[in-house]
Amino acid sequence: MVNVIVLCASPDTVRDIMIKAAELNFHNGEYVFFNIDLFRSKAASEKPWYRENATDNDIAKKAFEALMTVTLRKPDSDAYKIFSKKVKERAQMNGSNFTYGEEEVNSFVGAFHDAVILYAKALNETLEANGSISDGKAITERMWNRTFEGITGDVSIDENGDRNADYSLLDMTDPLSGRFEVVANYYGRTKMYEPVQNKRIHWPGGRQEAPPDTPKCGFDGSKCPPEQPFPLYAIVISVLGTLLVMVAILAVISHRRINLKAELEAMTWRVKWEDITFGTRKHKRLDKSGSRMSLNRCGSTTSSISGDTIAAHLSDMGSKQMFIRTGYYKGSIVAIKKINKSYVTVSKPLLMEIKHMKDLSSDYIVRFIGSCIDPPNMCLLTEYCPKGSLQDVLENEEMKLDTMFRYSLMQDIVRGMAYLQNSEIKSHGNLKSSNCVIDSRFVLKVTDFGLHSLRGHDYTAETDTYAYYNRLLWTAPELLRMQNRPLGGSAKGDVYSWSIICQEIIYRNGVFHFHPNRNEMSPREIYQKVVNGVRPYFRPGLENCDCPSDELANIIRKGWSEDPAERPDFHALKGMLRRLNKDGDNILDNLLSRMEQYANNLETLVEERTADYLEQKKKAEDLLYNMLPKYVATQLIKGEAVTAKSYESVSIYFSDICGFTAMSAESTPHQVVDLLNDLYTTFDSIIENYDVYKVETIGDAYMVVSGVPILNGNLHCREIARMSLALLKAVKTFRIRHRPTEQLKLRIGIHTGPVCAGVVGLKMPRYCLFGDTVNTASRMESHGHPLKIHVSPQSKAILDKFQTFILECRGPVEMKGKGKIITYWLLGEDPGSEGIMNQSSEQISQLQISQPNSQS
Repeated sequence: MVNVIVLCASPDTVRDIMIKAAELNFHNGEYVFFNIDLFRSKAASEKPWYRENATDNDIAKKAFEALMTVTLRKPDSDAYKIFSKKVKERAQMNGSNFTYGEEEVNSFVGAFHDAVILYAKALNETLEANGSISDGKAITERMWNRTFEGITGDVSIDENGDRNADYSLLDMTDPLSGRFEVVANYYGRTKMYEPVQNKRIHWPGGRQEAPPDTPKCGFDGSKCPPEQPFPLYAIVISVLGTLLVMVAILAVISHRRINLKAELEAMTWRVKWEDITFGTRKHKRLDKSGSRMSLNRCGSTTSSISGDTIAAHLSDMGSKQMFIRTGYYKGSIVAIKKINKSYVTVSKPLLMEIKHMKDLSSDYIVRFIGSCIDPPNMCLLTEYCPKGSLQDVLENEEMKLDTMFRYSLMQDIVRGMAYLQNSEIKSHGNLKSSNCVIDSRFVLKVTDFGLHSLRGHDYTAETDTYAYYNRLLWTAPELLRMQNRPLGGSAKGDVYSWSIICQEIIYRNGVFHFHPNRNEMSPREIYQKVVNGVRPYFRPGLENCDCPSDELANIIRKGWSEDPAERPDFHALKGMLRRLNKDGDNILDNLLSRMEQYANNLETLVEERTADYLEQKKKAEDLLYNMLPKYVATQLIKGEAVTAKSYESVSIYFSDICGFTAMSAESTPHQVVDLLNDLYTTFDSIIENYDVYKVETIGDAYMVVSGVPILNGNLHCREIARMSLALLKAVKTFRIRHRPTEQLKLRIGIHTGPVCAGVVGLKMPRYCLFGDTVNTASRMESHGHPLKIHVSPQSKAILDKFQTFILECRGPVEMKGKGKIITYWLLGEDPGSEGIMNQSSEQISQLQISQPNSQS
């Protein structure tokens, strides 16, 4: 750290900074300021501190004694002076009343001049070498790594095409005048610093040389002793404060020791066997969902109990599968692990070990609950994890493990072991997949650590058996070579065990899985190869293509390195896996993240489904509106009852096609359907323009009504009449697809009278009309002629009121149940006519209109 301050700012800002530095006594000679000002003119650089009409010029001049300015070197050759003079003359010629106020021209002007000369030289050399004038690359390369004499002096271009510029150092050599002069130059071509003759740097504060790197009193003044001696009362207070702190520390230590002794003597961890409850029903249920471990490994036909995790057998030993014993303690399910000792001596080291176990608290460590040391029921009670061990999960082929799940399992082991190694336990010593258990939240927890004096591992017993060598497959080679290896193992040995477990997680084929092209080996053979330590070191099979990522494969290989020093610790592994597994820290966090993402997407999904529902609802309503009148359909949608209703006067339209039966017999079914579809599509598009409702179509019959369910006065007859004329006109130009030369012969009948209307049916509801008016309208159609509109006298009477329709009297027509009725032909409508064209009134008066009452 040095006391040099470099400024690169506007002149006014630099002036303000220097005045402020002077107020802070930074101009006392212990600090030096450098101002980078490359392009200012000589006049502006002579007195940079001076401002006209400023009241603080003296303060600024004093402050600027600590400032030196770095600027571009101004050429002083005669050629440059002549060049500057010509530039000023040219500038004055190009501008009216223009005065070039500076002594020398701007440095950029000379630089531009030299740039043109450099380009011209490179261009000429390119042309002499038979190069092209448009070959920019060749021309540019000739500009690099060369030196020539320019107007500004020696112009040096390096191999990168950058110019080696020259710089000047300006300093206030005379504090009285306050003028800045060049005291040294730096030449970029030679990389040399040359002081100017008879010029020396004026150091502030009366110094004759540059200030030291560190100020005399230090940057915070701590190196200078106070002017006055330390007061006596301060010494007394310091001594008393120190004594008070020491007494407080001793009191805290004593208090903690007393509490520790009381806690150890209380033995809150001790559990009475009578306090553990077992029930037949509950026991079966607990055993069914308990932790399991299969001992069927590598085709072996023999198996034995692993004393560190298994405490009871199933009755069916042929299944070679065992379950952890469970029970109830203080209302909670606990795992019960037998202590294979005849008696336990309670000593202070044991009490301290149990206290350390009780103090552990982590989401990735199985919680120690207590211990029963009453013979013959001596056991350890720990937290119960219902999903079983990691070994159970890996052997369960029905459980699918995706990449995120596998990463989370590895991370949970690393977190649990990192916490364990930071505690008083320090290391596990027997880490393997069978003592990594999974709780109900799918969080993996490490178990079977610590309390080695109670667990009583005996690696010398039952030697030379399949189970003995099988449980050593997770142990680090340096521990296997020890005659009396520590029960707690080592931290680096736990990393080796973690790597072996990771290989299990990846392949899910047991510990030390090899590829099919290798011969199967027994646990004893694997043990011997690992212990021998011959290069290449014997390890499980692991291919990069089988791992979720190449980085994970490299981490696992580092974890089972032969040299423990090359293995990363669990804290380093935690960071490595966190970078690899960016989806989530553990299963629960990832599930919660997925649930949150699902909840965020659910709103959009609901909106889409709602939009689909509304669209389908609209289609259903449109379909309902086509089946029923809109007024009736709206009532049904609202859930209101639609009751039958009588109407005093409505007009009904009936029509059919003459000769349709014969035409159908001569046509194919598809042709008949196409004919009716084309015809009724044309009719439907026409009736939309009128206040009518299509009741139904049966074959070639077409029935329309007006005046129901919404009353429209006498307009119903006019609407039916106009619609009939429009339909008749459309039929005359209608073209039959399979018989284009034939014309349809539409027969129409109209009648007006009272009806009863209502919705009939639930499965296929229809809006139906009942009454004699319907029968009469049908007979008007059946007694009509092709391409004519047959009108009843009741309809004619209403049409006469409009005085626009042209009707012609047909005369009396015999109708079943009606007798003779005088009917009319509707010929058209003349909106400009004042009356309706009828036959003579005398002929009409001689005929009697008969309307006998009848029921349909």
